[in-house]
Formats: sequence, C-alpha cells, structure tokens
Amino acid sequence: MRAHRSVWIALAAVIAMVMMAAAQQPQKEIKHVTIRPTSPASGQEMYKTYCAVCHGTDGKGNGPAADALKVPPTDLTALASKNAGKYPALKVSAILSGEQVLAAHGSKDMPIWGHLFRSISSGHDSEVQQRVTNLNKYIESLQKK
Repeated sequence: MRAHRSVWIALAAVIAMVMMAAAQQPQKEIKHVTIRPTSPASGQEMYKTYCAVCHGTDGKGNGPAADALKVPPTDLTALASKNAGKYPALKVSAILSGEQVLAAHGSKDMPIWGHLFRSISSGHDSEVQQRVTNLNKYIESLQKK
C-alpha cells in the first residue's frame, strides 16, 4: 500500500513539474510595426513585406509570426485546390481590399490590407487597386500545380 502511495506522489510531482515548466515558457507576441511602403508594381515585394511574416515566404502558413497567432495562417498555396482547382481571384481580391472581411484579417494580429494600402497610397484608388491586383497575381503564382 505504501509503495502504491509513493507512485502516486511521484506521478503528481512529475505532473506539477511539467505544468510549471510549461507555464514558464515565454509567450510569443506579435510585434506591431508601421507599414513600410513598397512598389505597387511588385506583387512579390508586397508579399514578402506584408504577408510572409505570417504566411511564410513559400505561402504555406509557416511564417515566423505564425506560432503567435490565435488562428493559424491559411496555406495560400492551396487556395485553388480547395476551390475545385480554380484560383478564387475575385474572393482573394475582395479579402485583400477589405470588401470581404476575414476574421483573421480583421483582428489586431492581421490587418485588412486595403485600408493600409490606402494609407500609403495617399488615397489614390488606382494605386490601391494596382497593389491588390499585383499582390493577388503573386499569390496566384504560389498555387500548387
């Protein structure tokens, strides 16, 4: 009986140590920075500057900030495969411009890019549209074949 009790005490001690170690792990935090202007002509440059931190340089949702997000970033390379093999260009454009709200993109972790593009485009709608179009084309180029 005494040996049985010792096993339970040892097990409880191990569980307590594991829980304390987990509690001491530093929580990852998203660092918010001011948007940096990029060329509206380069979808790749905009993607690397604005999207890769969460979605990863390869678009698979494995960027350096991904672990700190409450909702894992979407695998952008699978958009077409999840849409019967057709890239959903209109939906992506609506999300990028802020016309269609995604919960993840409206939180404090992920901004609605259309609003931020307007802020760096001096309100010029044609430049905002150019940014959305070129970023959308770049994301389309990331699709799995």
